[in-house]
Amino acid sequence: MHQFRRLDVWHEAVDLAVGVYQLTDGFPPEERFGLVAQMRRAAVSVSSNIAEGAGRGSSKEMARFLRVAMGSVCEVESQMELSVRLGFTDEIDSALEAAEILRKRIGALETHFVDSGD
Repeated sequence: MHQFRRLDVWHEAVDLAVGVYQLTDGFPPEERFGLVAQMRRAAVSVSSNIAEGAGRGSSKEMARFLRVAMGSVCEVESQMELSVRLGFTDEIDSALEAAEILRKRIGALETHFVDSGD
């Protein structure tokens, strides 16, 4: 199966996580165990699931873990919107755009693995 470090989508997922960490750095301290922790876990989950799927050794497993990764991207997007509505930040446009592109790329990669089978 793939070595996940060779996948552009994995690198983009790591970039998303780094961006989320930077974005949430300025959130109120009382959100440390709330929205900050949730956003960071979801963002880290994206690259982690891509890596785990690649390590499973089958196209079916890779596709399954890519679906989970896509769900985590959606979770991050939702939490970004919530953070804006709560007034914690207004600087999410580029992060949302990156998340949307990543979600589409994960979806395309998942389709590839579903179509290729084992």
